[in-house]
Amino acid sequence: MVSLLRNYTMKKHSPNPPDNSRNDARLQAAANRAIDHYLRSESPQPAPEPPATLFSVTPRADTQTLLVNASETLNSAREMASTLAFDLDGSQRSLLLAIHQLVEMGGLLVDRAIEQVA
Repeated sequence: MVSLLRNYTMKKHSPNPPDNSRNDARLQAAANRAIDHYLRSESPQPAPEPPATLFSVTPRADTQTLLVNASETLNSAREMASTLAFDLDGSQRSLLLAIHQLVEMGGLLVDRAIEQVA
């Protein structure tokens, strides 16, 4: 009976698959690259950068110093608005004069606060 089984050949309806031993390494390398690209990070995520500070006020400044600087800043803005207002006409000039008046009122408030602190 063993001899009968050895001589028996099975007929297939499809041919043998091609030998892919050399393609398996290429396929595995491509799969690894895809996994690395989508799932693994090359380097650790950098820490988020703190927001850039363009202007800051020292916490050690006393109230009078802060008010004096605010007053000087408002005076500068008032002078710029005044100078520019005379170069404009019509509604633009009126708008700039209104801004000038608001800056002036803010300056008066700061000046009063300086007097009270001093």
